[in-house]
Amino acid sequence: GQPLPLILQKSDGAFLYATTDLAAIRYRVDELKADRVIYVTDARQKLHFQMVFAVARKAGWTKDTELVHVTFGSVLGENGQPLKTRSGENVKLKELLDEAVERAKAVVEEKNPCLPKDRKAQIAKAVGVGAVKYADYSNNRTSDYIFSFDKMLVMDGNTAPYMQYAYARIKSIERKGRLDFDKELKDLEDLNLTESAELDLAKQLSRYGEAVEAAVVDYRPNYLTSYLYELAQKFSVFYTNCPVLDAEPDKRPTRLLLCDLTARTIRHGLNDLLGIEVIEQM
Repeated sequence: GQPLPLILQKSDGAFLYATTDLAAIRYRVDELKADRVIYVTDARQKLHFQMVFAVARKAGWTKDTELVHVTFGSVLGENGQPLKTRSGENVKLKELLDEAVERAKAVVEEKNPCLPKDRKAQIAKAVGVGAVKYADYSNNRTSDYIFSFDKMLVMDGNTAPYMQYAYARIKSIERKGRLDFDKELKDLEDLNLTESAELDLAKQLSRYGEAVEAAVVDYRPNYLTSYLYELAQKFSVFYTNCPVLDAEPDKRPTRLLLCDLTARTIRHGLNDLLGIEVIEQM
C-alpha cells in the first residue's frame, strides 16, 4: 500500500498531537537522557505511535533510546459498553475514586464500627483508591474489562481489599504477640520446614523476584498481582494449619520468619511497586 503521511502542521498553521509527541521525544532523549520511553495508551493509538516512532528514528532523534508503545484495552460499564456517566459523558477519575472511597467507608462502618472516625477515613481511602488501582492492574492490559465497584471491593478473591486484609492479618499477629521480629529471629540459622503449608509458602516467597521481572519485561502488572494473590492464599493455608504464636520452640522462629517475609513482600509489591497503600488494621 501507499505510505501514510504524518502531518505536523495544518494549512492554517495549527499543530497536532504528532508535533508535540515528536517534540517530547527530543526533550526526553536530549534533556532527560532517557534509556527507554514507555507510552501507555489505548490500543486505538497504535498506528499513531508507529508513525511517530518511525519519523523520530528516520530523523535521527532517538539515538540509543528505546521507544515502546504499551497498549491497553477499554474500560467498560456493567452494560458492556464504554464506561460513561448516566448522561453519556466520560467519567472523571476523581469522581470514580470519590465514589470508591464512599463505598469503602460503608464497608468499614459495617465491619469495624468502633474505630475512631479519622481511622475509618484513612482505611476507607486506602481501600477505595487501592481497589480501583488493583482492578486495573490485575486485568490483562490488552483485554477490555468491566468496571464494577461491587466486585473490586469484596473481601475475597483477587482484589485490593483481600490483599490489604492479608497484610493487616499478619500485623495483627505481631501486635497480639507484642513481637520484636529482629529479637525473635536474631539466632535463627536453619529453617525448620516440615509441614507442606510451610514449604508451599516458602517456595512462593522465593519466586517474588521472578514475578517482578516477568511483569517488567512484558509490561504486565497483572503478573505481579497474580503472584501476590497466590502468596496471600498460601499464607492463609499456612496460618490455618500452622500455629505461630503458640508453636513449639523449634518451630516458632521459622514460622515468624515466614510471617515477616510475607508481610514485607505484600507491602513491597502493593505499596512500593503498585502504589497501593497497605494498612495495619481493617
